[in-house]
Amino acid sequence: MAPASKAEKKAAVDAAAWMFNVVTSVGIIIVNKALMATYGFSFATTLTGMHFATTTLMTTVLRMLGYVQPSHLPLADLLKFVLVANFSIVGMNVSLMWNSVGFYQIAKLSMIPVSCLLEVVLDKIRYSRDTKLSISVVLLGVGVCTVTDVSVNTRGFVAAFIAVWSTSMQQYYVHFLQRKYSLSSFNLLGHTAPAQAASLLLLGPFLDYWLTDKRVDKYDFNTASLIFILLSCTIAVGTNLSQFICIGRFTAVSFQVLGHMKTILVLIMGFFFFGKEGLNLQVVFGMVIAVAGMIWYGNASSKPGGKERWNHSLPTNKTETR
Repeated sequence: MAPASKAEKKAAVDAAAWMFNVVTSVGIIIVNKALMATYGFSFATTLTGMHFATTTLMTTVLRMLGYVQPSHLPLADLLKFVLVANFSIVGMNVSLMWNSVGFYQIAKLSMIPVSCLLEVVLDKIRYSRDTKLSISVVLLGVGVCTVTDVSVNTRGFVAAFIAVWSTSMQQYYVHFLQRKYSLSSFNLLGHTAPAQAASLLLLGPFLDYWLTDKRVDKYDFNTASLIFILLSCTIAVGTNLSQFICIGRFTAVSFQVLGHMKTILVLIMGFFFFGKEGLNLQVVFGMVIAVAGMIWYGNASSKPGGKERWNHSLPTNKTETR
């Protein structure tokens, strides 16, 4: 009975973590879409810097209250993480600006095979045939949902390439650093959020001006836009934390595969809230395929041999305080 209870408790916590991530991720997309479309706040990189500044404030308060214990992350690892994480943010913004929506979605889908490759090469993970096929079904379903016009240009391809590899590396590092240094999600956020906030708030306004030809210091802030910015920053704390929790509990590949449920929910929520794009037969068909693939992936990857490590050893720093 005890093992069953332990397994049930883990399953419940896993489900809660996924739900937390889905709700906050979908919520922040809806809020940011309203902020940019309705109030013209098009400074995406600066806004992300504000998100990490708010997250830094949260982790600092929790540490002062004793809810987060002191921990250590070597400066070299911190700098590598911040570098790939910031390249991910900037790369995604530039890719969205320079590419068609269709090619942008294809680039996002390619993060799954890239994440698989990283796990195979760096972590010696081996996937079963069913696990590989289920991932292919998810990619097909989401592709049917989201990919429409596809046009490619050289600079857009380069931006997408950088975005895909840096995002995949960032998500891999989240899982790797938590295991290697025995860091909780709060601990890792406490180390990385301040550095990301400082760098993005410093570089963000210049990058946003380059992308939009608009200056954030010239933006006409009003009460409504400030409320939406504050709401976006508040939800972002949950989004950042839930991402670290989910990747820490699972892997970057699982986070990517099951995370496409958020893409489906965004399509549905966009239909109800904005009503500009209907749920046509193609989109609904793609959703059914994607959900079926996600269920198959969850079942296949949890079976013995579905996803296993060739060499289970990983260097850990046992001197860290949790």
